[in-house]
Amino acid sequence: MENLVPQARRPVDAALPLSHIRVIDFTHFIAGPFATMMLADMGADVIKVEAPGRGDDFRNYPPVEPTLEAGAPFVWTNRNKRSVTLDLKHPHARKTALALIAEADVVVENFSTGVMERLSLDYEELKLAKPDLIFCSISAYGRTGSFADRGGFDPIAQAESGYISMNGYADRDGVRSLSPIMDMSTALMACNAILGALIARHKSGEGQYVEVALFDTAVQMTGYAALQQLITGSNPVRNGNVSPDTCPSGPFAASDRNFLINCGNTGIFHRLMGQVLDRPDIATSPRYATNRDRVEHRAEIFAILDELFATQPWSFWKERLREANVPCGELRSISDMVESDEVRERGLITRIPHPDLGWVPNMVLPIRYSETPLADPIPAPRIGQHNDEVLRDWLTLDDAAIAALRADGVLGTAAAGTGD
Repeated sequence: MENLVPQARRPVDAALPLSHIRVIDFTHFIAGPFATMMLADMGADVIKVEAPGRGDDFRNYPPVEPTLEAGAPFVWTNRNKRSVTLDLKHPHARKTALALIAEADVVVENFSTGVMERLSLDYEELKLAKPDLIFCSISAYGRTGSFADRGGFDPIAQAESGYISMNGYADRDGVRSLSPIMDMSTALMACNAILGALIARHKSGEGQYVEVALFDTAVQMTGYAALQQLITGSNPVRNGNVSPDTCPSGPFAASDRNFLINCGNTGIFHRLMGQVLDRPDIATSPRYATNRDRVEHRAEIFAILDELFATQPWSFWKERLREANVPCGELRSISDMVESDEVRERGLITRIPHPDLGWVPNMVLPIRYSETPLADPIPAPRIGQHNDEVLRDWLTLDDAAIAALRADGVLGTAAAGTGD
């Protein structure tokens, strides 16, 4: 990993898009923390409220680095945040939580349905004292209705939305995505919803309740398949790595490695056959004139391409495909991707300074602002790392008041979260 490029620093005088926004983050695992991390990357001051001692359970996902008090998955979703520990079951902790919320613009939570109500920290309670508050709830199946009590994780949403049924090969069961695609897309929805609510508040002065559900997002992530099913009455057929809608689209093998091409229209097909493979006769054959014709005769076309592509290495075909503007890409492993020229040139995976480890790896958000670049990344916090700092910054408490909270157990035991 020593070959990771150092993170580029943002211009010193550049503004941050959300530098004026304060967020209280009651979330855990992926969907909520990833959403609030995006807000933090945009410059919001995000305070992650964690249970004393153990923190977010996602900290324990491997591989765990003891110095970080967290594993790589937690580091991925929690940079640029400050961690505060509050024992929300403690009778005096609610007072501190309310004091922090009074200074915030946004509250985000993804507890089980009913938890915030039991803590008297739900939106209906909070808006009475703070009508301009934006309160975002992230849940599995929504906060109302007959499924509100159901918990859920990404694989369950993939299964029940039909997403798994669409992926894999026709001769076996559907395959889930290993990447937590439903959690990540739910985070994107939540972040977008919060940004929209902030714009609305700028115009009206009023806050609002925002709700995003994992299952709702998973249904959206099936793409246009649901509308196709409603029109045709048929479920999608699993096609592996081959597109059911365009041809040729799928994986092929050069003499040394595999790659994928996607001919999304007839013009691309003509360039593939004429300019790349020197077979203009196939491009102009009436048998393959339209995309529908090519889908019907997919097996024939793939057999021709398999034979031709096997004659040369990927380096040969890569140049020809690029010159002909035929969309293509090598089939990479994760390690191949990390070490790729594209990732390095775009600065997508970097290393950032860490006070104890020297540096840690970092994945950059794919957002580029010309005038308000994202914040310089700071590693995910240790549990309660910023207790004193936040209580001073947000609540202007002095050392004696902070010590009293700690002695009372509001912040957890004396050993947990003892400083900045």
